[in-house]
Amino acid sequence: MIRTIYSENGAVCILNQNLLPAQVTYECVTDFRDLVRAIKELQVRGAPLIGVTAAYGIALAMDQAPLSDEEMDHYFEEITNSFASSRPTAVNLFWAIDRMTRLFESLRGRAHQDIQQRLWQEAENICAEDIATNQLIGEHGVPLLPVGARILTICNAGALATCGYGTALGVIRSAHLGNRVGQVWVCETRPVLQGARLTIWELMQDGLPVRLITDSMAASVMQQGQVDAIIAGADRIAANGDTANKIGTYALAVLARYHQVPFYIAAPLSTVDLMIDSGQGIPIEERNPDEVRQLGGIYVTVPEVAVYNPAFDVTPNSLITGIITEAGVIFPPYREELLRLKGE
Repeated sequence: MIRTIYSENGAVCILNQNLLPAQVTYECVTDFRDLVRAIKELQVRGAPLIGVTAAYGIALAMDQAPLSDEEMDHYFEEITNSFASSRPTAVNLFWAIDRMTRLFESLRGRAHQDIQQRLWQEAENICAEDIATNQLIGEHGVPLLPVGARILTICNAGALATCGYGTALGVIRSAHLGNRVGQVWVCETRPVLQGARLTIWELMQDGLPVRLITDSMAASVMQQGQVDAIIAGADRIAANGDTANKIGTYALAVLARYHQVPFYIAAPLSTVDLMIDSGQGIPIEERNPDEVRQLGGIYVTVPEVAVYNPAFDVTPNSLITGIITEAGVIFPPYREELLRLKGE
């Protein structure tokens, strides 16, 4: 299993995904600000892993917290605000911050060392729970696929986006263990190429039959009848089932509907944001224009050209065949099912 994050001797160690697939490099840091920067710069990425990284970062920062209760409260707020500002779309980030905040508030008045230990343990718990959750997602998704399934995916919703198993790739990984996967089509995922750099590397580590295509080839592959299902991850799911995921996901959903290919979202329930009614309320991060202007640090267009570079798009619930969660597969109507599973 690919290890993406862990704690060691008071430090947090992360797999620098910007160096993959050329280098497998772990960087151990002792300053929480380095983890905030790692999230912003995509050294760690993927909604679940972003949340886990924030949890570890909060625990790490509290090792240097001031002793007085008032100063400690102010310091904790500064830390959480730093992480909250790192990536706006991935709701798992805010879920993890909220979970760590609730624990911290419950520990007021305790010894400083006790607070530190409990926060570290909570971060470890969140990491372990992520792996177990993703394994359940994988198990629930397998029956949706025929034997010899030809599956198309975009971006990286695998071990590299989580603590070691994956959501969309977790389903594919579980199906492969059951000898149900015939072919995995991987979209390169412009502009940062998470599919080409990360998903291909990850699946080849596990010996899956993979084939890389450019994003614009997906329609042709479907037209040829070479796709039995599409499985994507999610960065935030609204109360009605509208789903934000990597830019290009919406296009795949439209193509899937035209070609009558099932389109599934695989995500933990922590990705569901019941506070947002529909996809129109999901904040969409816009990233550095040079991600589009450049490829491998080399300009492929006029350097001064204006660029629109949203990192995510929103797929309407009407285009989603089902949402695969750790509690089972949800089918329309999504609002009622999501409310039920979230217990609200």
